[in-house]
Amino acid sequence: MTGPETPQATRQGPVVAGDQAREQAGQEQQVPQYVYGVTSAEAKLAEDVAGLDDKPVSLVVHGRCAAVVSDLPQGRPLGERADLLAHQRVLDALVHAGTVVLPFRFGAALTGRDAVESELLEPNGERLAEVLDQLQGRVELRVKGTYVQENVLRELLSDDPEIAELNQRLREIPPEAADAAYYDRVRLGELIANAMRNRRDHDGQQILEALAALAERTVARTPVREEDVVDASFLVAQDRRAEFEQAVESIANDGADRVRLRLIGPLPPYDFVPEGA
Repeated sequence: MTGPETPQATRQGPVVAGDQAREQAGQEQQVPQYVYGVTSAEAKLAEDVAGLDDKPVSLVVHGRCAAVVSDLPQGRPLGERADLLAHQRVLDALVHAGTVVLPFRFGAALTGRDAVESELLEPNGERLAEVLDQLQGRVELRVKGTYVQENVLRELLSDDPEIAELNQRLREIPPEAADAAYYDRVRLGELIANAMRNRRDHDGQQILEALAALAERTVARTPVREEDVVDASFLVAQDRRAEFEQAVESIANDGADRVRLRLIGPLPPYDFVPEGA
């Protein structure tokens, strides 16, 4: 985001010390600012948190909200891996300190601290404060699960008679006749893929239902790879976080030979910030 340019005042006559200080302060206000997110006006920043290009991170406060900002790097485009890591590092530091933050997507910037206040916080402050209130005392936790494929495939061969029979028949075909079994191999691949998808839907739904009962909100993503079972984010109240983590551990232990579960977080609540907030 960019704001309107501020015209420079024209002066005549000598510039006194007070005028110099005010001009310098005005110029500092117009250093372009990179915006990481918005938090409450009462939030405190850790002194050792550095932003893009290791620039100090600070707050621009207006009303009940504060924007988390640092000076925007000059003379180069954003998008380097170090930029992405710095963006995430600032947000993670806030979350791990217990500070509720509405994370901005990478790349948000305004023309200066005045613009951050007048263009971001002043017109949107009340709406942002309401969202912050809704997230207070809650964290985002993400659970990802993948199959131990060799074990699940062994299950399919054992549980599905058609797959087992076709697989056995193909194993008995001599190498010199392998070409004649082409369509049977295609069929076996289709049967396994369908059975794996059905099993994944069943297993993933069971995991989701068990964990969603301990969360206030859930966002589930469609598995991308064949071995992916579940990928979901959960908004969990702080006073239920330990219970949620124990449930993940219990599910992981019970199905360790079939599904590898990974708990990630707490994370900035990207999945639970309303669209347009």
